[in-house]
Amino acid sequence: MAINVLIIVTTVISLVVLRILYVVCWSSKPFRMKSIEPVSTLIILGSGGHTAEMLNLLSVLQANRLFPRHYIDAATDNMSLQKARVFEDSLADKIGDQTGETAQFLQIYRSREVGQSYVTSVGTTIFAVAHALLLMMKIKPQVILCNGPGTCIPLCAIAFFFKVLGIRWSSIFYVESIARGKRLSLSGIILYKLHIADQLFVQWPQLQKRYPRAQYVGCLM
Repeated sequence: MAINVLIIVTTVISLVVLRILYVVCWSSKPFRMKSIEPVSTLIILGSGGHTAEMLNLLSVLQANRLFPRHYIDAATDNMSLQKARVFEDSLADKIGDQTGETAQFLQIYRSREVGQSYVTSVGTTIFAVAHALLLMMKIKPQVILCNGPGTCIPLCAIAFFFKVLGIRWSSIFYVESIARGKRLSLSGIILYKLHIADQLFVQWPQLQKRYPRAQYVGCLM
């Protein structure tokens, strides 16, 4: 009986490991859109310069290929989503889309606020992950764009988990901030080391030399 249980457990673990390796292998391949159909896109914003850099990046992409667009930001950040709404309004004036039809604006709870004790952050982290899971089950994006805020970690981790389970294949694109010239941010390191990001882009050549799997794309600002 014990031997049979051991065989089953070993088989299950082996299948999970093989599936993870398969996901990592295919995620590292260059992204190619198989059709001209638009793709549902999750755009993760952050306080400080993260939002400005992300909106600048979006301004040079083909917006008609990325919709519906789901902007998401931390619940305690009151400015980023306002900037995203202004950006969408300006985009609507250019291409004639209605913002309400192509964009949604969502908020997510932070795992830990600045200055919060680690003891109390355990409960808030569990709550934040559960909230992120519900949002990802609702959105199920085909593409995820992020550039550094910590809120991207649970969302990208859940997207990777969905890939392993075969629920949804979301291509994760991480663009490191131009402020990072010597080493990746903590978010970048996590997504790079754990092979969660499909493609990771850097804006400084010396950064690409330090992280060979990253792709140097030059200055995007």
